[in-house]
Amino acid sequence: MSSTEHDVGGAEPQTDWESIQGSPEFTDLRRRLRVFVFPMTALFLLWYLLYVLLADYAHGFMSTKLVGNINVGLVFGLLQFVSTFVITGLYVRYANRKLDPVSDEIRAQIEGVPGK
Repeated sequence: MSSTEHDVGGAEPQTDWESIQGSPEFTDLRRRLRVFVFPMTALFLLWYLLYVLLADYAHGFMSTKLVGNINVGLVFGLLQFVSTFVITGLYVRYANRKLDPVSDEIRAQIEGVPGK
């Protein structure tokens, strides 16, 4: 049983999650999340697809030596990891600036915290 549900005595009122989900604040929060997540996901998938296609169809290019035994394919492969960390950092920054303030406000309204 959650902290907002009580079946005996009703010490705390139940939270109306459907009205919260339909509220303009929650709708804005979902929109803000989607504005970041969908384009970034598409960008990463295109970047990954480029890597896979080059590895499969551009053997000569991907096997081009850059320095010693390091070739273009290895660099592209390592950049997949780098791009994952960059996207994570961008998301954290975006969430801190655009998502967390709205979610904190919604949480304060739900919990009835005065002054928020």
